[in-house]
Amino acid sequence: MSQSIYYEVIDPEGLNSEDRVEMVVDIYESADAHNPNTETEKSNTKRTLQRQQTGSRCYRLTLTAVCLGLLSVLLLIATIALCIKFSKLMTVKEQFQTERDALQKKLFQLEKDINKPEWRYFNYSVYYISTETKTWSESREDCRERGADLLIINSREEQDFIEKFRRGQRSWIGLTDNETEGVWKWVDGSALTTEFWRSGEPNGNRNEDCVITGYASDPVYSWADFSCNNKFVWTCEKRIF
Repeated sequence: MSQSIYYEVIDPEGLNSEDRVEMVVDIYESADAHNPNTETEKSNTKRTLQRQQTGSRCYRLTLTAVCLGLLSVLLLIATIALCIKFSKLMTVKEQFQTERDALQKKLFQLEKDINKPEWRYFNYSVYYISTETKTWSESREDCRERGADLLIINSREEQDFIEKFRRGQRSWIGLTDNETEGVWKWVDGSALTTEFWRSGEPNGNRNEDCVITGYASDPVYSWADFSCNNKFVWTCEKRIF
């Protein structure tokens, strides 16, 4: 099948200069519009820009996710730290409340003891002297039932106070060497450091392991060791603080 192609021949001589320039421009533009290389370059450029934009968005999203993750970790650490601190504060509060309750109980008991005629106050302690006689062990048991213990003397002032308080009676105090002969200890386990022995005492008798005060005319140096089975009045001491 044959086709006939006809071309319209335009005589350039019949065109003016402006028409010829426009015709040339149209030819070049038409050629560029149908240039396959130009289309490919444009397409490649577009794809490159799209990839760059996509990569940039991915980077921003990743950075945002990392920042949020770090903030979450920091918030978690801060929350744990606050919980630990709060727990410690609650423990301290409970300890303070326990100590406060104990002090209130002591103060209440102190008020009761001070108001009793048989108790006396001296230098952060209250003292009780019995009106009956018992052995050393029985005397100590009575003191413990009163929330106290047998007297511990730590100073000359305390010895002077006791001598006035006991009213001339021989009284058990909380000193003994019943664990080791010759090693005198107070009932709280502390060693003897301040001594007010009567002259010639202690005399070293193995059957005399407990101590009384008031065994001399001297109001200060009046301690003596006796058998713990002897019966005397006794003096209890209750420390306040």
